[in-house]
Amino acid sequence: MEPRAAVRIVVALGVLVLAGCTAGSVGVRGEPGAAGVRDPYFPRLGNGGYDVQHYDLALDYDPATGRLDGTAEITARATQDLSAFHLDLHGLTVESATVDGRRAAANRAGDELTVRPRRDIGDGSRFRTVIRYSGVPRTVTDSDDAHEGWLRSPAGALAVGEPSGSTAWFPGNHHPSDKATYDIAVTVPKGVQAVSNGERAGERTAGGRTTHSWHSAEPMASYLAILAVGDLRVTTSRTPSGLPVVTAVDPKAAKASADLLGELPDYVDWCARHFGPYPFASAGAIVVPSERIGYALETQTRPVFPLDQFDGTTLVHELAHQWFGNSVSPESWRDIWLNESFATYAEWMWREDFEDVPVEDSFEAAYEDDENWAFPPAEPPGPDELFASPVYGRGAMVLHQVREAVGDDAFFRIVRGWAAEHRHGNASTDDFTAYAEERSGKDLTEVWDVWLYGDGRPEAP
Repeated sequence: MEPRAAVRIVVALGVLVLAGCTAGSVGVRGEPGAAGVRDPYFPRLGNGGYDVQHYDLALDYDPATGRLDGTAEITARATQDLSAFHLDLHGLTVESATVDGRRAAANRAGDELTVRPRRDIGDGSRFRTVIRYSGVPRTVTDSDDAHEGWLRSPAGALAVGEPSGSTAWFPGNHHPSDKATYDIAVTVPKGVQAVSNGERAGERTAGGRTTHSWHSAEPMASYLAILAVGDLRVTTSRTPSGLPVVTAVDPKAAKASADLLGELPDYVDWCARHFGPYPFASAGAIVVPSERIGYALETQTRPVFPLDQFDGTTLVHELAHQWFGNSVSPESWRDIWLNESFATYAEWMWREDFEDVPVEDSFEAAYEDDENWAFPPAEPPGPDELFASPVYGRGAMVLHQVREAVGDDAFFRIVRGWAAEHRHGNASTDDFTAYAEERSGKDLTEVWDVWLYGDGRPEAP
């Protein structure tokens, strides 16, 4: 997830000019990029052979019919000689595809869109793909019956994407290991709001329709992209340190959420004191009626909350994800515990500071919860368990055991250092275990063997 200007590649008499770019090189003999990055839980998600650098999405949405017309301009760098490459797209009709301004063949097979440029693309070359598409985006029902993708409402829509729902509204390389910057421009009827990630880049009305533009300058995994369309009250404030805070609230949720939204800037600063500098150019929240979505989600810079889950601990949880999960994103979906353990531990810390519940009490409650011992947090049995209790509660217990083993000073050096070391990047479980030992100077093998990877509940510490 997460600049604007597309790279144009000029080929004249077989000689490439422009900053050494070589897309479409004469004589390049490429092979198709892989369909999928072999993620242990979603092997077909994402694609090989290229690295996306920027998405420029121009969307036109009609709430009355549910129809979406989109143009996705994708700037990427080839990581091999490419004769063809894949994009992930769920549903929707592809109308045309170009690569560097030249018509390209585009074929669909399920959620895989294969694009074949007229000329092969050389390894290391930057290239620009434009996909024009349309249709009524689909809601995706996960195996645990959670809904993601495009959630339509009578007055608009809400687009969320963990783990794969973003494929329902734009084509791309939809795996967290390929983060990019974003520009998202959404045209809707005048009077309807459209809110996305990042900072507002413009608003223009013509012919009874308004285009709302948003810019995300920091890298973002596609599952963290959000789009909220409808009757929303959009407000901008600042944290005590000056960071812009943009909130969007459905009028039906406005009164009940007003007090906590007013405290949001202070929550952001509380997180920054514990985790280090806030990693993005703005913060915020989106609050909608409870029937719109069944869970809160850490969508980048602007987490989304159903009203019945908009409370202090959930707010801290989703804000902590801005550091752990959004800025430092998982290398694969097996590493999801790194997202959820830190966010859950942030809840424990917040309760200690504001509810007089010591972290040790939260640890003991998690230890006594049988559901936290179904499997090791670093080894969910399958995709159905990615968001099960051990990933959260037992994951947080792992962090507390690290804290007990190294002491408070070293622990918080690890927490802040981890967020700084991998800022706007990706990291794996092995990266974290190695970092914690290096930064603390201690052998934490017992913590990893017993709490992170061990089977069953160990004896109480």
